[in-house]
Amino acid sequence: MGKKSFGRGLADNEAMAYAKHLRTSPQKLNLVAETIRGKKCEAALSELEFSHRRISGEVKKLLESAIANAENNHQLDVDRLYVAEATVGKTMVIKRWRARARGRVGRIQKPFSNLRLVVREREETA
Repeated sequence: MGKKSFGRGLADNEAMAYAKHLRTSPQKLNLVAETIRGKKCEAALSELEFSHRRISGEVKKLLESAIANAENNHQLDVDRLYVAEATVGKTMVIKRWRARARGRVGRIQKPFSNLRLVVREREETA
């Protein structure tokens, strides 16, 4: 009995890394993800290195992880990798409150996000 084995969801020339519960809103994280979509991995790493956004350090670590997965697990050429997909998702929201005047409260929402990076090896051009 048991379950059927679940096949690999990616192509042979792709590798993925996934980060859960990043402490920023999906809207802000998507602004950073937009800057690296479709770029070569070298250019994307340098873009994230000099970005002023707080979350760009976490995105850089995730991209480095995806590159390491491609190199070690799937034997892909690191020099030909580019960021094929950068997908942002919404996860939990921690709700807090702050006391305001006249017995009222002000809601504070602390959103979290997920990020999925897929790097792909470019085809050789002859």
